[in-house]
Amino acid sequence: MVSIADVTATPGPDLLTPDNCAVLFVDHQPQMFFGTGSGDRTAIINATVGLARAARTFDVPVVLSTVAAESFSGPLLPQLADVFPERKPVDRTSMNAWEDRDFVEAVKATGRRKLVIAGLWTEVCVVLPALSALAQGYEVYVVTDASGGVSPQAHEHAVQRMVQAGAVPVTWVQVLLELQRDWARTETYAAVTDVVKEYGGAYGLGIVYAQAVIGAHAAG
Repeated sequence: MVSIADVTATPGPDLLTPDNCAVLFVDHQPQMFFGTGSGDRTAIINATVGLARAARTFDVPVVLSTVAAESFSGPLLPQLADVFPERKPVDRTSMNAWEDRDFVEAVKATGRRKLVIAGLWTEVCVVLPALSALAQGYEVYVVTDASGGVSPQAHEHAVQRMVQAGAVPVTWVQVLLELQRDWARTETYAAVTDVVKEYGGAYGLGIVYAQAVIGAHAAG
């Protein structure tokens, strides 16, 4: 039992920070989007790019991966590739990215133990590496709105399976705000609010309104 006297204003170790996590984007490709039926595909694209912009804003290490890009699934989502023009995706033949040596080496090279994962489809290309990473001691956070399955049931059951194994479900806005965590962090304030205004839907419009009415430094 924790003594009240020992309680301090200190963030918990489970929180994501720019220094303790890496973001993995798995198989956000045309052919995979064609088969996605768990939710609005435009919304998934929006969430994916919003997550990418969040990672870029905080200089979080990123691993991009595709499956059979030249023979079946097509190139990486252009909007995602545009956020990381200097980064080449790891292309694989395996459905489970964690069975691809180059992918795993790229993840290991980040030096991070907390992995934030998003991809298509949830029930294959997300759940398989998520379970594999968990089995090897990683902490896994699944960005559910930047992922999609072939049906609502497939997506939901895959998320449930990962949660039962120890993964934590999150959304892209949750990741963005957890990385910021304090509106007094002026070095990333403007960039974060720009991401929210562009990809945050009604929340973004709220910031536009607040900044127009209250002033440029209205907090999110």
